[in-house]
Amino acid sequence: MEIGTMLNQRSNNPKDTSKWWREIGMVSLIALGGLTYGLLQYPDDFIPSQPNFEQITANWHIPTVQTFTGNTSGVWSVALSEDGKILASAGHDGQIRIWDIEQGILLHRLPAEKQAVLAVAFSPDDSILASSGQDGMIRFWNWQTGELITQLPGHNKPVRSFVFSSDGQTLISCSWDKTIKIWNWRRGELQQTLTGHSVGVFAIDISPDGQTIASVSKDKTIKLWDVMTGELKQTLTGHEDSVRTVAFSPDGRYLATGSNDTTIKLWQVATGTLIETLNAHESFVNSVVFSSDNQTLISASQDNKIKRWDLNSLTVLQTFSDHNAPVNSVALSADGHQFVSGSWDRTVKVWRPF
Repeated sequence: MEIGTMLNQRSNNPKDTSKWWREIGMVSLIALGGLTYGLLQYPDDFIPSQPNFEQITANWHIPTVQTFTGNTSGVWSVALSEDGKILASAGHDGQIRIWDIEQGILLHRLPAEKQAVLAVAFSPDDSILASSGQDGMIRFWNWQTGELITQLPGHNKPVRSFVFSSDGQTLISCSWDKTIKIWNWRRGELQQTLTGHSVGVFAIDISPDGQTIASVSKDKTIKLWDVMTGELKQTLTGHEDSVRTVAFSPDGRYLATGSNDTTIKLWQVATGTLIETLNAHESFVNSVVFSSDNQTLISASQDNKIKRWDLNSLTVLQTFSDHNAPVNSVALSADGHQFVSGSWDRTVKVWRPF
């Protein structure tokens, strides 16, 4: 059964979800690097300090996993180039690392800022790597030379997430300052500032047709915005805690969100209908991404696990447990043959389970 058929059937009866629920107990404490994190005590924007060490290696320890170690503290974000050959990671140590996956080597280490780098992404043509962080700046790099090209100083609090438009001309960012900003980044022009969330904005995504922005926030809501007018089109509610991550399906018809309430929710974009709630993680859901064929979803969690979901049966196909600390970010290659993950255990892993 195709995902459209399956989700359309469920969207006709959005309340019929009881059989997918199960009771999950929250993991209250995780010990990491000699520092204990109280997941039920710290606010969402708590950024812990970590001890430093340096070891740059890449090794295959099981047939389907390549592990890069070299980050001196936890990894906030990972990104893959369009061809899947280059990997970027954003570190709590304020550095960006550029890796060659095929050769298993570190190409560059960019000293992006004195504070944590929270997000990285390649431009659609792979010519530029952008980064954002705690200092509220968005930076643009020639990742092949390590040259800083330009930067945007538009937010006054940490920038948690950003995304390029499909043509690479527009960049959309979101911040703890409660705003979403739309930029012509090449000209350094701020085109629009969107306001509507009552507290910090965790993440954003843009629809494949470039017409709709989805934003998620500590205020527990998902908001859909018109890119051209900046108009708020819909506000989706249903999560019981902060919403940390959001992703459009490749066809733009569906939306996946992950929350501190440990659930993933699937939504129909056109109507704002909640289609299904997925329960399998035992702590915050930090990252979600659809496969390019609309058939699977990958999620990463504070429970140290990554899960691969079948979107036809809405069941977990695989659980990946190699990380020994919270997994903050996952990114899937364009061809769908591999994905990468970044974790507080200071490692970046490349997975090829398909």
